[in-house]
Amino acid sequence: MNPMIDVQETEPGIVQVTMQDTAGKNGLSEEFVRELHRVFQDINAHSSYKTVLLTGYGNYFCTGGTQEGLLTIQSGKLQFTDLKLHSLLLDCRIPVISVMQGHAIGAGFTIGLSSDFVILSRESFYSCNYMKYGFTPGMGATYIVPEKLGIVLGEEMLFTAANFSGAALEKRGVPFEVLPKKDVLQRGRELARLLADKPRASLVALKTNVTARIKRELTKAVEEEVNMHEATFHLPEVKERISRLYGS
Repeated sequence: MNPMIDVQETEPGIVQVTMQDTAGKNGLSEEFVRELHRVFQDINAHSSYKTVLLTGYGNYFCTGGTQEGLLTIQSGKLQFTDLKLHSLLLDCRIPVISVMQGHAIGAGFTIGLSSDFVILSRESFYSCNYMKYGFTPGMGATYIVPEKLGIVLGEEMLFTAANFSGAALEKRGVPFEVLPKKDVLQRGRELARLLADKPRASLVALKTNVTARIKRELTKAVEEEVNMHEATFHLPEVKERISRLYGS
């Protein structure tokens, strides 16, 4: 049986992390989140890795929170901060390239955007679908999405919860490479080779430097998101929407 997340050093210094939970379409189930943390703990402890390629399988990069997980938060038994995913890629000591070859939804898209480099697929769809279910965005999306995509487009994605194809985002001027799906992983590997050519100590130092401001701002945003969730996530309408609309 294939593991939920496959880890391979594809070339010296380059570690490819392939999320491949086909049963759950790379949704953030409790088991999947636990495995993701284990993988990145191992990467941080490895002294020869220089960069991470994070990708999905087939048509899916990461589809965000599961229905069960969202209902658990809605009931007050969990907060998204308990998952500790909003800073996972920022806390990785080496640069992370999100190769979003497939659909990235909600928290899955937000987490992908928190990496150091992002490559999108023209054919895939990307969304911040939090408001679709009636609750305000979490996982640091209120900071990460406008920071990475620009205020106008970022706020449109947050408020509308609409799906955008990679091609549509390319037309809107996102500052990332947007390529045919078949070319996305290859481009990620080319970028990884450029990084792996550099001294690891310099990569680690620069990663620490460039993420310091993002981490400070993200911490503030997450605190505000938790407060908003207290006011919005527990609404009866939210429970009804999660039950009715999830997966649609």
